[in-house]
Amino acid sequence: MRFYTIEFNGQECVAVENLDNKLVTLDSIGIKVSDMNELVKRFDELESEIIKNIQYGLTPDNYKILAPIPVPLQDIICLGVNYREHIEETAEVVDFTKKQDAVYFSKRVNRCNDPDGTIPVYDFVDSLDYEVELGVILKKDAFQVTAEEASEYIFGYTIINDVSARNIQLKHLQWYRGKSLDGYTPMGPCIVTSDEIDEPHNLSIECFVNNEKRQRSNTSCMITTVEDAISELSQGMTLKAGTIIATGTPGGVGMGFNPPKFLQQGDIVKCRIEKLGELVNRVGMIKF
Repeated sequence: MRFYTIEFNGQECVAVENLDNKLVTLDSIGIKVSDMNELVKRFDELESEIIKNIQYGLTPDNYKILAPIPVPLQDIICLGVNYREHIEETAEVVDFTKKQDAVYFSKRVNRCNDPDGTIPVYDFVDSLDYEVELGVILKKDAFQVTAEEASEYIFGYTIINDVSARNIQLKHLQWYRGKSLDGYTPMGPCIVTSDEIDEPHNLSIECFVNNEKRQRSNTSCMITTVEDAISELSQGMTLKAGTIIATGTPGGVGMGFNPPKFLQQGDIVKCRIEKLGELVNRVGMIKF
């Protein structure tokens, strides 16, 4: 199934795509959830009811698609330099060519940016960059799980653009602030449940800037797999239901070109992952 958060009649609500590729609000089939976070936590309980009634629900005409999880319950956990070509292209800036273990960091997200939302321009950022990533959402608490068990904890997958201010990232010698500015986490357009993705490590992953293909790879090129990351992170640390993990970006980011190709005002960034759809955002000035 494909789940969306939409704005309809001035309210945010959760919707599911039916067999006619139309969105059905969960409220209209008698399933009351406050937001996507609640659906994720209760999915095993509600799944059969959704499947049974999906064809009877309301299909609104006028709605806006929002980020599937507008307000994450916690910071997003990110894997850094998780594709070999990305390690190689950024080695002159930060050398991870000899790293032996996964690199983890977190990304503060007060609110995820919507599909078609504007990536904001800040006057103190002179090197705005894009990173297409496969996002993973957990449906139940994970603690001390094995890699073999990890898939049982996955609710679904989405697209994340890990927008990065490279000058801020390098200035502070760590990545937290440079990746956590408001508007720097576009997500969506939906969450595709794990049963729809036979092999998460065999999906084409691409990013375009103004229709120029910048990134092109396959999730099979990940160094640390989704399951290995969940298992390793859960050793001694509980990953709560609703946890979002961004699994790293392939080569082709703006800082990897010579000269760099950073984002400029007016640019259109399109992130595409096979079976998950497209996430499209424009770079521009916005008022806060």
